[in-house]
Amino acid sequence: MSLKNLLKTGQLVDHETDAAQVRRMLEAIRQNIEDARSGSVSAETRFEAAYRAIIQCAMIALWANGYRPSKSVPGHHMTLIQMLPNSIGLDVDEMRLLDTFRVKRNSIDYSGEAVDKESLRVCIDSADSLLKQLQHCLTAHRSDLV
Repeated sequence: MSLKNLLKTGQLVDHETDAAQVRRMLEAIRQNIEDARSGSVSAETRFEAAYRAIIQCAMIALWANGYRPSKSVPGHHMTLIQMLPNSIGLDVDEMRLLDTFRVKRNSIDYSGEAVDKESLRVCIDSADSLLKQLQHCLTAHRSDLV
């Protein structure tokens, strides 16, 4: 489904962003990735920080296209992640991997599931990779925001 179609269905709403808003969020993303790499907190907290960085990247990707998720429709995180191929051209297989982190995060939050070391490593690496792709996309297509 396209971004415009999600706008029509009410899952997205129009959003005008600016460089200051994007810079603040990029700094938050960098901090979350740094926190995720810190060995001084639990694996679950580190996973949450890496996942938050992924969601923040996805939010900027939508902002750069003139949208944000609707606050009145559930499933914001799923929408953010699943629209990455449309918003920044993310590979569909990579999007599916990011979506597994969404599911894992829900399991951690709602069932107390533990985070294994490999899932944590891959989530952190994915957050870092997504940030790089987002920055490249912004530089190429929305240099006014960076």
